[in-house]
Amino acid sequence: MRHRVGSLGVVLWIVLTGVWAAWAAERTGSQTLFDFGPGFDAGAVAATDARAVVTGSGTLRVEAGHAAPWPGVTLKASNGRWDLSPYERIEMNVTNRGKDKVTVHCRVDNPGADGKSHCITDHVEIDPGATRTLVVPIFPVPWKLDKPLELVGMRGFPVHEGQIDTADVTALVLFVDHPKTDCMFEVDDIRAGGSVQVLDASQFLPFIDEFGQYSHKDWPGKTHSAEELTAQKLADEEDLKAHAKPRNWNKYGGWADGPRLKATGFFRVQKHKGKWWLVDPTGKLFWSHGIDCVRAANATPITNRERYFASLPDKDSPFGPFYGEAGWAPQGYYRDHSPYRTYDFTRANLFRKYGADFDETFGDVTHRRCESWGINTIANWSDEQIYLSRQTPYTATLSFESRKLEGSEGYWGKFYDVFDPSFEGNLRKRLERERGQAADDPWCIGYFVHNELAWGDDVSLAVATLISPANQAAKAVFVEDLKIKYEVIGDLNQAWGANYESWDALLQSQKAPDQEKARPDLEEFYTKTAETYFSTIRRELKRVAPNQLYLGCRFAWVNARAARAATKFCDVVSYNRYTYSVQDAKLPGGIDMPVVIGEFHFGALDRGMFHTGLRRTENQKDRADKYADYVHSALRNPYIVGTHWFQYLDQPTTGRGDGENYQIGFVDICDRPYPQIVQAARDLGSSMYEYRFGP
Repeated sequence: MRHRVGSLGVVLWIVLTGVWAAWAAERTGSQTLFDFGPGFDAGAVAATDARAVVTGSGTLRVEAGHAAPWPGVTLKASNGRWDLSPYERIEMNVTNRGKDKVTVHCRVDNPGADGKSHCITDHVEIDPGATRTLVVPIFPVPWKLDKPLELVGMRGFPVHEGQIDTADVTALVLFVDHPKTDCMFEVDDIRAGGSVQVLDASQFLPFIDEFGQYSHKDWPGKTHSAEELTAQKLADEEDLKAHAKPRNWNKYGGWADGPRLKATGFFRVQKHKGKWWLVDPTGKLFWSHGIDCVRAANATPITNRERYFASLPDKDSPFGPFYGEAGWAPQGYYRDHSPYRTYDFTRANLFRKYGADFDETFGDVTHRRCESWGINTIANWSDEQIYLSRQTPYTATLSFESRKLEGSEGYWGKFYDVFDPSFEGNLRKRLERERGQAADDPWCIGYFVHNELAWGDDVSLAVATLISPANQAAKAVFVEDLKIKYEVIGDLNQAWGANYESWDALLQSQKAPDQEKARPDLEEFYTKTAETYFSTIRRELKRVAPNQLYLGCRFAWVNARAARAATKFCDVVSYNRYTYSVQDAKLPGGIDMPVVIGEFHFGALDRGMFHTGLRRTENQKDRADKYADYVHSALRNPYIVGTHWFQYLDQPTTGRGDGENYQIGFVDICDRPYPQIVQAARDLGSSMYEYRFGP
């Protein structure tokens, strides 16, 4: 209900409420939006296929049906709107009172919100009986520019405006997305929190210091001088001396105190007592606790951005070698501005810290860190000069190019034409380089080949083949298969509802067929494509490296048909899974074989970085806790034989070539380890074998 007041009263109300909000924010760091205590009227809650009840314990219970696509409730702002501009996020406690896992969403609305525009949404997945915090970031970073300023080449950075107007929030919508059964959850203590610092845009540039760090903020662990880098080297050494490798590990990081199985001199897989394991060369159970991208190289583009940096060195100075040139930019600003010049702050800091031989020292220190931190695997994308010193087990990576399937598309690029001779030929050439390297090395667990390919849905690659040019090898194979099946073009036309005049007309056509009518043939050729991909790689890999495991292609976006093809030819199927848990992860159809997690991570914005990465946490402690929770969830999963964190170093504050600038490292840009996540890894490394082996 609106009350009419005089203009002086309105002014006084605005001033007093503004002062109160600022005072409350300063004192408590948060503002309560709903607490569902005495006097809250649940009858005023707008519901869609749901019922809202205030419980005796002061929570709002939402009993949601499953007839509507998004059953839930709408909580309207008191007095019609909230001014939440001082805050970074909205958060609430959510408890699952149902019998099944539930994912609860919260949408924050401006006027005119429709689910796509004028709103922002986030969610949390909750096990039965559990309580979790649902967080919706209403401003992307804790820093707000007072006026617009063009900043390029970064996924996250201080901005003038976010996705919504935080000063005009009108409602919160709590809902479940297309549930298959009824569900029930309770919410409590809905609040706005975090603080947003307003920055003077005219004074913002430059914002990166000589060490590659954000210059307008301080934080625990920030490096302020070259002398601090030297002091940190000594502190690192003392830490490594104080923390030896887990006492229950053998030289490979296998379980020295555990059962001994057949030893082959190489890594292999075996199911033991109902759970899949890797087995190390000595026959001991091994679970791969690893880190990706173990390397020093960490360059950031500087072309068209020189003004971002406070003190780039002269090119003829001792730091001149850390300038470079690059061209990789599949997305973002530099996709259209390549090649571009770069500077590598990480390697410059290693030079300051360790001296001219920093590459060799960095490699030695990294192996010692892995052992001390309970990390027994140097995983994907790592520096071969480090892993080929053969002190820590590792996974090798194969990437090679060949002719692409022209009609395909994907985030990282088009799929390969696996029927073109260049696919097998270029794979063979690439594998020849592995002889005397990772091939037949007892320290090499196995090979990943490619990464996050565009598998699409279960007919996409077949459709892509048909819309490709006539000279596409895959298309010739597909048309030949159809000739054998149908014999005459008229029979295919009848089945597909098409009107091709001849087989050659089908070959020349680049128009997609009716996918539903052609689905059986499309699915069959998709399977043939996927199986040809995996079988070709397995055959050629085992020819050169018969003792290494084929670890798959690190699925990110995949359908069950492609995954089933992988299970026929891979020794271990790999997934990059950016979630908070993988306890229930399974292969399609319950296929019983080992799985490895090739990537996962969590990040926070409390250490001067602008982006959390793909899974957000509140701070370094929360990041470490979620890391431990994730690895424990994998240890409980009988199929998973390892988890590999992405990645060893924080990405540059100003981003890599595609703009990623995530706070996802075990180590910051100045080679300083984050103590919270290191301690979590140590705890896991020393206890993971007993934890997994137990009931």
